Amino acid sequence: MKNEMKPNVVGIDIGGTNTVFGIVDQKGTVLASNSIKTQAYQELDNYMNALCDGIAKLVADTCGMDKIQGIGVGAPNANFYTGNIEHAPNLPWKGIVPFAKMMSEKLGVPVALTNDANAAAIGEMKYGVAQGMKDFIMITLGTGVGSGVIANGQLIYGHDGFAGELGHVIVERNGRPCGCGNKGCLETYTSATGVARTAREFLEKRANEDSLLRKIPADQITSKDVFDAAKAGDAIAKDIFAFTGEVLGAALADFIKFSSPEAIVLFGGLAKSGDLLLVPLKKAMEDNLMPIFKNKVKVLFSGMKDADAAVLGASALGWDAK
Repeated sequence: MKNEMKPNVVGIDIGGTNTVFGIVDQKGTVLASNSIKTQAYQELDNYMNALCDGIAKLVADTCGMDKIQGIGVGAPNANFYTGNIEHAPNLPWKGIVPFAKMMSEKLGVPVALTNDANAAAIGEMKYGVAQGMKDFIMITLGTGVGSGVIANGQLIYGHDGFAGELGHVIVERNGRPCGCGNKGCLETYTSATGVARTAREFLEKRANEDSLLRKIPADQITSKDVFDAAKAGDAIAKDIFAFTGEVLGAALADFIKFSSPEAIVLFGGLAKSGDLLLVPLKKAMEDNLMPIFKNKVKVLFSGMKDADAAVLGASALGWDAK
């Protein structure tokens, strides 16, 4: 007979700046949450102690460790198969970190981890707009572009745990340099930083045209500035979003040909730009699809609340942690 499921899990989202953790129940309600500064702990042991102490206190104040089924962790370069964080460029501790094993030994609870975009996909399937879906692709549009691919109700991890790096599919041969070492990756065009790069290029190319963006020093323009200018009717800013949507839409058409998803779910800061991004994206996507795929794939915005999404996504792993 199966052991009875405990009522809560812990979700942890490890970012380059902050580590957020929270207790989540089976309905996807975040019962309590807290955070620590990731960069404040250059030594792994100090970080692990601070994080485990924070979790232990939060759990003790909320429900008790005997009510925790497991802990799910979303982190950069996290390998679901091994439980390791491997060579994460934005974290203070380099090399291979046996994170799940260390935390499980400290807290006495099973721990599972995966990369942040995969965690978002699992969270969307359990708590968000993808509930009931067996085939969808999650695209996270933040500082970079991440993805999680769900097929037949399972997250695709690949043979080594690192499948689903769609942000590093090359959309422009010999295009913009990317932090991964390649050129022309999707991330360099459709992330928040990619939009800022496009803004600088467009302003330079169209030097004779007025734009609200010219009031901001070029190296300080953000995707939010471009959004605000576009909402105010700025022609260059609107064209930046049209270009971004076209690049992303054409790439999504390629992804659809691979796994034939029911939906593409967009998450992250850039997804908040609504129709500015969605209209050109959908047109480019449909224009680049084979007839058998046309008008079959929904493009949806994430159903998880921003403030809770990272913790919710990670927590979804906790239910099956072993």
